[in-house]
Amino acid sequence: MTQFTKPTRTNHGKKIAYTNARLIDPESGLDQVGGLMTVGNAIADFGASIFNEGTGDAEIIDCGGKVLCPGLLDIQVHFREPGQEYKETIETGSKAAAAGGVTTVATMPNTKPVVDDITVLAFLQKRAIETGYVNIRPYAAITKGQKGIELTEMATLVEAGACGFTDDGLPVMNAQIMRQALTIGKSLGVPIAQHAEDHNLSCGGCMNEGWVATKLGLKGIPNVSEAVIVARDILLAELTGAHYHVLHISTKEAVDLVRWGKARGVNVTAEVAPHHFILNDEAVIDYRTFSKMNPPLRAESDRLALIQGLADGTIDAIATDHAPHDTESKRVPMDVASFGIVGLETMLSLSLNLVQQGHLSLRDALAAMTYKAADIIHAEAGRLRKGAPADLVLIDLDKKWTIHNESLHSKSKNSPFDGLEVTGQALRTIVGGETVFLSK
Repeated sequence: MTQFTKPTRTNHGKKIAYTNARLIDPESGLDQVGGLMTVGNAIADFGASIFNEGTGDAEIIDCGGKVLCPGLLDIQVHFREPGQEYKETIETGSKAAAAGGVTTVATMPNTKPVVDDITVLAFLQKRAIETGYVNIRPYAAITKGQKGIELTEMATLVEAGACGFTDDGLPVMNAQIMRQALTIGKSLGVPIAQHAEDHNLSCGGCMNEGWVATKLGLKGIPNVSEAVIVARDILLAELTGAHYHVLHISTKEAVDLVRWGKARGVNVTAEVAPHHFILNDEAVIDYRTFSKMNPPLRAESDRLALIQGLADGTIDAIATDHAPHDTESKRVPMDVASFGIVGLETMLSLSLNLVQQGHLSLRDALAAMTYKAADIIHAEAGRLRKGAPADLVLIDLDKKWTIHNESLHSKSKNSPFDGLEVTGQALRTIVGGETVFLSK
């Protein structure tokens, strides 16, 4: 049984004492049994002995020895509002986030209309306040209408609250436009994020180019389609000094290029989606459209390279590319089915799978979903600090549960993980000092 509570944002001065917790702060390395006090919407204090003399007049929440850590961030989600509310809304998407332990999301601008001016941005922000359960940080589009021709009014959009720029869903194919965007992004101090895909190489492809595509008789998307854009953009980022971010990285070649760029001192970051490090393109056998996404599931060698990239720090963050689609757009032939899957509610559990298999430490896995993700979008989040926002998640690392698509809180149910048993789950999600999700 689960319970959602809309944040009131009016809990000024209210004290809550979280006792008997395993406190983990991935940035500092803190991992100890103790307690944490919130006052209003901020963390007041935490540590092993803060409640030795009692909790005073605070409300007490016994954490039962479970992990209490900074709330997770998912810095690539599609909430479809405005324009495609039949797939997802800010309300249903943010509920899914809360159920997954996510307290801050970065939304992509490929809505209808596109988030390419302050009017649409203001609408989104208003709806986030009215209907959202978590913190919502919107990206704005790099180009008007995401047509790749004319830059948006980037300075005005940042002033209005955009956390960065991307034409996600589409690449910026024109190198000169991308150079200009990076130059302006540098001056504004925000990331320019790229859906790395050369349409001239991938055009018409619906899955990874390889033996599975050949067996199914489907046109594939080659690894080089991603790699050539990443290579070009890293050179442009080096030229401009800008922060360049690779969305949903999926190939071993792109991982190698990001590693090379970082070694050269380029300000390049990258994120990976759980489906890309859990599954490979064999998940598409039998024309499974719920495993169709862009970039596509790649070969096993790519999957292993992504895990290695996370382990050695080449890949900075884990993000889901949460892409809700209605059943009608997925239960059609593979070549015409929509790209994308939902992922907010499964990110934590799938990422903990890397810990259980010994690929990552618990600290490193949580780091990729907390402060490292926060740093990419310059969010004040992802850390246990006195005075920091009281955005927290209580996690049961040992809780076994089975993913059932029909039980997901997202309006759309397009997950390829239906029926998979996983371990680890969010029990309580706290945003601004208020519990917004509780699993009973």
